[in-house]
Amino acid sequence: MKIYVVGGAVRDALLGLPVQDHDHVVVGATPEQMAAAGFRPVGKDFPVFLHPKTQEEYALARTERKTAPGYHGFVFHTSPDVTLEDDLVRRDLTINAMARGDDGIVVDPYGGQRDLEARLFRHVSEAFAEDPVRILRVARFAARFAEFRVADETNALMRGMVEAGEADALVPERVWQEVARGLMERRPSRMFAVLRDCGALARIMPELDALWGRPHPQEADSGVRAMRVADRAAASGHTLAVRFAALVQDADAIDNLCKRLKVPNDCRDLALMTAREQGSIGGVQGESAECLVALFSRCDAYRKPERFADMLLALECAMLGGDFPQRPWLLGALDAARGVNAGEVAARCGDDKAKIPHAVLAARVEAVHAWMGQASGPLA
Repeated sequence: MKIYVVGGAVRDALLGLPVQDHDHVVVGATPEQMAAAGFRPVGKDFPVFLHPKTQEEYALARTERKTAPGYHGFVFHTSPDVTLEDDLVRRDLTINAMARGDDGIVVDPYGGQRDLEARLFRHVSEAFAEDPVRILRVARFAARFAEFRVADETNALMRGMVEAGEADALVPERVWQEVARGLMERRPSRMFAVLRDCGALARIMPELDALWGRPHPQEADSGVRAMRVADRAAASGHTLAVRFAALVQDADAIDNLCKRLKVPNDCRDLALMTAREQGSIGGVQGESAECLVALFSRCDAYRKPERFADMLLALECAMLGGDFPQRPWLLGALDAARGVNAGEVAARCGDDKAKIPHAVLAARVEAVHAWMGQASGPLA
């Protein structure tokens, strides 16, 4: 039995990056031997075990065979005679197909170190084309390793996969999972560039793909601008919901996109509100207290002030580093409106319950109006 660290841990160590997780491949062992050594089996489709102390994953070396479309259509084979090279050849990219033994020596049968130095994403074998999720993974890696590019032959292979309909077999939840992870990397625009280059973006996110070629009031191309905004949101360290809202705020049919990809409710709701309100935010400093209170009500900002603040962060990203005085102005006005004690206002209405909504509204307008009169400096 021989144990190797494989994949991302080896890659990141060679790049001088922090290693977060260790995956291991075990060569020359049986499931019975792993269990006897104290490892706990957890794999459903093939033998994967958790180390009894570290809880890290240890998988038996395996081969695989494509049996059906999509990324679920595989049959796996494990046995003690499956070699390390047999296991590594089934992996997606050469930079992920390296292993390191207990002696510290890197096993690199497919040129991963060469491609690391060349900053190149290259597929290991033609088996890459059997799993459409690999298109998403390459795109996500591009968002993380922004200085890398996709090898021409790998891009051609991915384009062929898209044309063959493999991207259409992707499960929506998996598409969102990979896109969400890419949005949380440092250069999300690189992910979408890779997806566009192979034609996959038009299949999985046509609403976003349609932005390219569409003029924008502040820029020649709405798609180019969306990428700049997405990178700005990433550079600012915002949450996933803010990054997604910033990305799609100029897209059409956002609700359809969210339904199809089963986007989580918090991301969907923020994106829809951001797109809806972006046209009304620009001139808020010249609006009346009544208009501001109506905006807060429309956005449910009294109950969900954090979501309203997130919307302003997403809109601020669209300024691409420019001034956005509307954000502190609106947050100050919202604080004033939320400072109204609705219970006290209701009590003053006595038994006439019909007066309560109008009285609370009037009190909030009065509070915002008073705040606007006290605000000083360049925001006044």
